[in-house]
Amino acid sequence: MVVLSSSLLSFVFCLLVTIFTSEASTDTEIQVHNNTQNYHYCCDFNHVRGNYTANSTYHTNLNTLLSTLTSNTEIEYGFYNSSQGENTDKVYAIGLCTGDIKPDECRNCLNGSRANLTELCPNQKEAIGWYEDEKCMLRYSDRSILDLMETGPAFYANNMDNATDLDQFNKDVNTLLGNLKNEAALGDSRLKYAVGNTSGPDNKLIYGLVQCTPDLSGSECFDCLSQSIERIPIDCCKDRKGGRVVRPSCNMRFETSFLFYGDTAYVSPTPPSSTTTNTTSEVKSNKATIIAIAIAVPVVVFFAVVLIFFFICIRMRKPGEKFEAQQETYDDDDDNEIDISESLQFSFNTIREATNDFSDSNKLGQGGFGAVYKGRLINGQEIAVKRLSRDSGQGEREFKNEVLIVAKLQHRNLVRLLGFCLEGRERLLVYEFVTNKSLDYFIFDQTNRAQLDWEKRYKIIAGTARGILYLHQDSRLRVIHRDLKASNILLDEDMNPKIADFGLARLFVVDQTHADTNRVVGTYGYMAPEYAMHGQFSEKSDVFSFGVLVLEVVSGQRNSGIRHGENIDDLLSFAWRRWKEGRATDIIDPTVNSGSRNEIMRCIHIGLLCVQDNVAARPTMASIVLVLNSHSLSLPLPLEPAFYLDSRTGNLPNMQLWELNSETTRSNEYTTRSAQESVNEASVTEPYPR
Repeated sequence: MVVLSSSLLSFVFCLLVTIFTSEASTDTEIQVHNNTQNYHYCCDFNHVRGNYTANSTYHTNLNTLLSTLTSNTEIEYGFYNSSQGENTDKVYAIGLCTGDIKPDECRNCLNGSRANLTELCPNQKEAIGWYEDEKCMLRYSDRSILDLMETGPAFYANNMDNATDLDQFNKDVNTLLGNLKNEAALGDSRLKYAVGNTSGPDNKLIYGLVQCTPDLSGSECFDCLSQSIERIPIDCCKDRKGGRVVRPSCNMRFETSFLFYGDTAYVSPTPPSSTTTNTTSEVKSNKATIIAIAIAVPVVVFFAVVLIFFFICIRMRKPGEKFEAQQETYDDDDDNEIDISESLQFSFNTIREATNDFSDSNKLGQGGFGAVYKGRLINGQEIAVKRLSRDSGQGEREFKNEVLIVAKLQHRNLVRLLGFCLEGRERLLVYEFVTNKSLDYFIFDQTNRAQLDWEKRYKIIAGTARGILYLHQDSRLRVIHRDLKASNILLDEDMNPKIADFGLARLFVVDQTHADTNRVVGTYGYMAPEYAMHGQFSEKSDVFSFGVLVLEVVSGQRNSGIRHGENIDDLLSFAWRRWKEGRATDIIDPTVNSGSRNEIMRCIHIGLLCVQDNVAARPTMASIVLVLNSHSLSLPLPLEPAFYLDSRTGNLPNMQLWELNSETTRSNEYTTRSAQESVNEASVTEPYPR
């Protein structure tokens, strides 16, 4: 039984109507017999987006848009986006080709796919198709789909042959794809694409390819590909010689049987060098030219010197200079500006020396924003330095946001900002160094989680709650974090939690209770439903994320999937069913073999209260901290979690409806048989984001 609010019933109906098309099979395993692999998704949007009428204005706009999408022959990097029409008749389209096909081949692929997609999805306003072995993707909609990360619908496929030396093979695959993910995320607005290979077991090469639509920011590309790579051991292609995950905003593939990509077709052009060559005969034959040059060169040099001097004066920053950090809901000038004082600002040379010139041996990690390095200041203090990637536009915004917020916050359960650097194009954040990495490094690792007994886990839960309460209520600013998750909880040497990464945080004024946004950012699985679907966020959306985090700490399982028997369920549904059946002890991580059973049960209870669908029914962080500090207070009974799905009915057992984003494509799914890769390739479709 699927328990949902009535407003979502029609949408769920759309998702449940799934159609697979192939030449000889109608189940979810597609046998490959031809040379192309085509996947497409469309849905009867009568209850969601609405169909268009044949020969209507929308239909005309769609045809015009698709026929002219690739008309700009100056585009050489394989990414096209455009729109046609006005108001409710406006159509948006995106075309993307893999980085290894030439411009004319890309245009041929997209032009050939437009008739196919409109034929397979007749009269439907939104559709997406991947064609000719994913060499190109075409999608269109009646909503803006540019600059929007969407991870669903998705298509999974795997090589039917098993790899050998599985532990080493899976490790090699993850390492290869992780490196390619970092490389692609650092791409520019024309191309976010990376290919490569690594030597696997028995010296067999493993080939990998990752790509994002280049309209994504670096961090969005990084997150999209991370979600795809995380599906490998769950429902994609664990232990297989090859596999792929195809999404609207990114795709990933690896193979050991053959090389499936060619050389990168597009290389960013470099400005041609300008040289002036004058032969002796030319000089002798044209005295006028010599005179003109003799006059012009000193004049040009003079003005160049003046311009350079002026530019240097403008760029030089003085003590007390300010910069603005953009905030959508907080307009107090005093709080939107930061004094760049000598006590907070570091010189670039100081940080470079502290990190040994940003050496790889000091590198702690890599994100879409850039890299993080460990360093040591001249006074012996250890630091962590976040170095913003130069071409990350979103990172620039997040940099300013993080400086604005963290510089004004001081709490033992928040990571401490020591300073920052603004020199030329360099953007650096300097933090206290936190010894024990992040919570996800421990809680989701089969070996490391054993280091977290219940006493440590309870300390992490309580400390995180105190940190969030400080943000919501006790600090000089009211802050909504918007991205609370296990990887953003750092642990110091005593396993005390410190909340990190305030790049997506938002400020509230004193009496503000909630806000709306058209730019939904964060991490699927931790997002509250009202935020994911409608862009509405508040303190209670952070409470929802905290509840997910509590259940992860207690269970040692990711929210994206928990296996019990033959089924994989989402964590919230699993925890809710066990609680309702009086079997809440099944939720507890088996490695937790000591500690107060009453304390553990109260934490499960608190977690379920936090993830309720009804925003008003969720507790405040103040009441949560109070309950964690007093075992005598009674708790109300929790209601069903948001988008609770009963997988015992057999309907989409892996589906996580509570992760849906309102801006994500809602569609039926179609699959057509094909692909050249392996003789047999199993596939799994996923019409929703993970």
